Order: sequence, then structure tokens, then C-alpha cells
Amino acid sequence: MMHTPGASRATRSHSVLLGLAAAFVPMLASAQFTLAPLPYATDALEPHIDKLTMEIHHGRHHNAYVNNLNAQIKTYPELTGMSLEAMQGQMSKFNTAVRNNGGGHYNHDLFWKVMAPESQRGAPSAGLAAAIDKTFGSMAEMKKRFDQAAMTRFGSGWAWLMVTPDKKLTVSSTANQDNPLMDLPEIQRGTPILGLDVWEHAYYLKYQNKRADYVTNWWNVVNWNEVNRRYDAAMK
Repeated sequence: MMHTPGASRATRSHSVLLGLAAAFVPMLASAQFTLAPLPYATDALEPHIDKLTMEIHHGRHHNAYVNNLNAQIKTYPELTGMSLEAMQGQMSKFNTAVRNNGGGHYNHDLFWKVMAPESQRGAPSAGLAAAIDKTFGSMAEMKKRFDQAAMTRFGSGWAWLMVTPDKKLTVSSTANQDNPLMDLPEIQRGTPILGLDVWEHAYYLKYQNKRADYVTNWWNVVNWNEVNRRYDAAMK
């Protein structure tokens, strides 16, 4: 039976493609950490956070943290099988790349979840509201202190509402992609229940250098249902 040159080339090309696909599947399977889809549409938080910012922030910035973290598993085999949350408290064992990218992945995963479209935002639970009043005097005062933490964080970082190890609420801020679960000074350590990204990539397309406007408007998209859930879990 005769084989035409064209058919042979097609067969070889097909074999090459199959080989590439076969090589790619294990790469996908070996990715320990993955980028979860946003829990809402990219335009769901408008007008407070714009669609383009969400697309770039989630699809590029967060995705880069995930990919870079997975790349570090080759350097630190002990990361294999470790949960993202457990990793946060062991960052002093690893290099800066693990700290920045592992923190970036955890922080952003929390960030997307503590925001929601209007119909899903809810309100502070009775327990959380009482704790806020007891700690800060009022919801307005808590927001004021949180905003201050966000505004006084020089450069890039995060503002947090968290539950301390002795089960009290407090506000803090961290630099870069650090968070309260890491091995930080005691005053900054706890379980985060609400976090705000104040890196410029989180707001610059819409707000430019007006971080204060971004911080103020962000309260309009806070998912109190998720904050309540995290508060209840942290208090157990």
C-alpha cells in the first residue's frame, strides 16, 4: 500500500501534537495550587470596583502568584501536600518567593470572598456587631480605624480586621503580601476575617492616586455573610 508524503507529514504532525498533549497533562495534574474562578462576574462589583480592574487583578496578578508558588515546590518538596493556610504560619522556613507568592495567593483568595454583589452582602451578625461595639465603640469607629490602617500603609500592603489569639477583635495592616497568619510581631498576628488590598493594582485604573476614595467605596461591596462565617470559625 502506498503512502503519500502529505499523509506521512500529517501523521507525524498528529503524533507530535499527541506527544505535547501527553507531556502537558502531568504538568496540569502536578499543579498543587490553582486559581479558583471568581465567585461572581467581573462586573458584579461596579461601580465601586470596575470590570477591567477585576479581570486584570484576578486573571493576571492573582494567577501569577499561583503559578510562581507552584514553581517553588521544586525547591521546597516539603510544601507538597501542605495546605495554603498551614503554609502561612511557616513562612520563616522558606525563601522570599514562597512568602510573597504564598501570601499573595492566600490574601487574594480571601479578598474575592469577602466581597459580593449587592444581593449577597448581608449585614454583620448580632455576635459580630456586639463584638465590634465592645471593642471599638461602634461600627463607624471600627471603619474609621480600618480606613486609617489602609491609608497609612506606606507603599503596598493590606489592611485587616482580625481575631487575636485571645479571641478579641483588632485592626492591623501588613506590608507586601504578608498577613496575620504569618510569623509577624505579636501585635500583628491573628486570624483575618476581613482584608483590603491596598496595592495600586487593586484600584489604580479607576481611582488613580485617590486611595482614600477606593477605601471608602470598598465598604459598599463587603460580603458580611462571609465575614460573619469567618468570625464564627475564628471564635471557636
